[in-house]
Amino acid sequence: MKIRRASEQFLMTLISPPGGGKGTISKYLMRDFGFHHISTGNLLRRHVQEKSVIGKRIEDILRRGELVDDDTVAEVVHEERIKCGKQLLLFDGYPRNLHQAQSLDEIDIAIQLQVPSKIIVQRLSQRWIHSPSGRVYSDFSPPKVEGKDDITGEPLTQRDDDKPETIQTRLDQYYDNIQPLIDYYHKNNVLASFAGVSSKHIYSNIVPFLSHKHQLLPQQEAADGPNQEVGNQRA
Repeated sequence: MKIRRASEQFLMTLISPPGGGKGTISKYLMRDFGFHHISTGNLLRRHVQEKSVIGKRIEDILRRGELVDDDTVAEVVHEERIKCGKQLLLFDGYPRNLHQAQSLDEIDIAIQLQVPSKIIVQRLSQRWIHSPSGRVYSDFSPPKVEGKDDITGEPLTQRDDDKPETIQTRLDQYYDNIQPLIDYYHKNNVLASFAGVSSKHIYSNIVPFLSHKHQLLPQQEAADGPNQEVGNQRA
C-alpha cells in the first residue's frame, strides 16, 4: 500500500536503538514544536480496544507478540494522518524497515540518534518499570522510594530484555536490521545524524538544525536544550 501525502504535512521520523532516548526526545519535540506524535503500536492497540475491523483482524497477532503486516500498518498510519488534521507529524517506531519506508511518502527528515553502546547498556541495565502504568525509572529519574512506584507505591520490576546479558544482543540485531533503512534515507538526502551521551545534549543540537534547515521555530525557547522535565518515558 502506497501512503499518499496529506496536504502540507511535514513528516519526521526518529531512528534510535533501544535505550537511545527516542521517547524522551519525542516528548521534547511535541512540547516545543507542537508535533503530533504517531506511535504505530498505540494505534494498533487502539483498534483492538475499539473492536474495529482492523482491530478484529490483528487482535490475535498482537496477543501472540507477532508483527502486524506492513500493509495493515500503512493503512492505520494513513488513516491517522488524515484524521489528526495536524501539519507536523512525528513518527515513533515507523517506518521500521525498507518496505515500510518505500510505501510512505518521502520523509522530510529522518533524525538518527547515535549513542555509544556502552552508554545504552548502562542506561538500560539501570532501568526499572512499573508494569501496570509503564512508568520508567533509572539513575537519571529515580523513584522517590527505592524500588517503589511514585504514584502507587507498588514494587518496580526489571524487564528480562533490560538485563545486561541480553542488551548487547538486542543492539547487534537492531544495527543489522536498521542499516538498509539508514542507507535509504541517506540516499534520499533526508538523513540527519546527531551523536551524544545524553538526550539533553543531542536535543540541543536538533533544535537549531530544525530552525535553520527546515524553518521550524520552537513554540518556546529551547535552543539551549530542554528546560523542564517531561515525565518518565521509555526510550
